[in-house]
Amino acid sequence: MKKLRVTVQGKSYDVTVELLGDAVATPAPVPASAAPAPDTGGGNEVPSPLAGKVVSIGVQVGQKVNEGDELMVLEAMKMNTHVYAPGAGTLTAILVQPGDNVEEGQSLATLGN
Repeated sequence: MKKLRVTVQGKSYDVTVELLGDAVATPAPVPASAAPAPDTGGGNEVPSPLAGKVVSIGVQVGQKVNEGDELMVLEAMKMNTHVYAPGAGTLTAILVQPGDNVEEGQSLATLGN
């Protein structure tokens, strides 16, 4: 089972999906250009909730964010997924750029205290 947030016509829905059959097979190798960036010295990582493409980033390094603030938007299968801050802190690194393809679980950004 996997929890996802999907947005349909501007309204967000939290859904739980069950992976069946080959969907749980070993993932394909990640190209070097899309590999997660190295650790930037601690902090809370913001993982990608799914594989997709970075559409936009609404924050900057050094910006203070609160838990639940929108950080960026990903697109997968023509649907946008908003990525929110998992906790309050200062954005210490943004590890992706608009247009980048990301894998599920890949670090998108880091938050420091």
